[in-house]
Order: sequence, then structure tokens, then C-alpha cells
Amino acid sequence: MSYPNSLSNLINCLKQLPSIGEKTAERLAFALLSKDEEYIKLFSSSLLDIKQKIKRCEICGNITENDICEICNDNSRNSDIICVIEDAKYINLLEKMKCYNGKYHVLNGLISPMNGISPDDINIKSLIQRIENENINEIILAISPTLEGQTTSLYISKLLEDKNIIISKIAYGIPLGADIEYLDPMTFSMAIENRNKIS
Repeated sequence: MSYPNSLSNLINCLKQLPSIGEKTAERLAFALLSKDEEYIKLFSSSLLDIKQKIKRCEICGNITENDICEICNDNSRNSDIICVIEDAKYINLLEKMKCYNGKYHVLNGLISPMNGISPDDINIKSLIQRIENENINEIILAISPTLEGQTTSLYISKLLEDKNIIISKIAYGIPLGADIEYLDPMTFSMAIENRNKIS
């Protein structure tokens, strides 16, 4: 038996999300079908909102609904240290742990020649500009210890070797090849606290 077109379209959309297979997509679609109209309107408007209202912070690349994100606007934070991360979703992880009070810089990807991603395709130029224009004393490279992460860290370190700043990276109680997204908060917190100086 085939589903009505509207339900099939929803299932196909859900299947395009990470870790969602056919059965899970069907289960989610039927769960949505059972919700009242008010919930569905809120759900659909939320989906439109994230495409229409969310943008990148002009300073750090974090996601925000304003030109400048809350963290960059927060004068109580330590402004002479920048934690460099690959994706904005990791900011929320660090903020929940309350183990870091500096600023951030989001690369929005990692260098990956095999996938055609070069340094020009990620947010590195604006990082260099920030270091040149702001009073930065330390850069923490909080990047997954994958091949792409190591390549990106090395590239950034080379770019900054003539700058008068400390370059450190998070300590690896993190397993080699692990994705930061799946770390438990304690492991990630300890990695930040025990970061290693690169140069």
C-alpha cells in the first residue's frame, strides 16, 4: 500500500535528516499526523523561521538572529582569548558546561582536499583579521582530532606562527578520530581545561 502524496512527501523530507531511515521517518510522520493543527502551525513556522531569520554573526560566524551574536556583544567575557571551533553547534555544548568564558570563532567546516574543501571555503580569513585587529593573546583550537581536523589545525598554526600569540589545542582525553559532537560534557570540559600549547 502506498501512502497519500502529502504523507509520502513528508516521509521523504524527514529521511534526508541525519540518522533518519525509512522506518523512523514513517514513525515521525505519523506522530506529526496525530498532532493538532495548532502544533503543526507552530512546527511549520519554526522551520520557516530558521531559514528566514537565522544568519551568521558578522564577527565570529556563530548563528544568530542579529548581525552580532550575544556572545560577541557580551562585554563581561574574556575578549583576549578565542576558541576556534568547526561548527556553531559546539558553542552550545561549551556554554552548558560553563568551563570557558572567552570569545569564539566558527570555521563552518574543515579543510578536506578529498572533498574539495580548501582553506578559502571555510571561515579562516576573518579569524586572521580578528587576530590582527583585536587584542588577542591566545587561540584555542577546539577541533575534532580527525584527519581533516588535524590538517585544519596545522594550517591555522602555520598562518599564526609569526604572530605574538599563544596557540593551544584541546587536550586529547578525546579518542583519536572521535567527533566532538558525541563527547560527554566531562571529557570535553577536561580537554579544554588541559589544553596543550602549540606555539
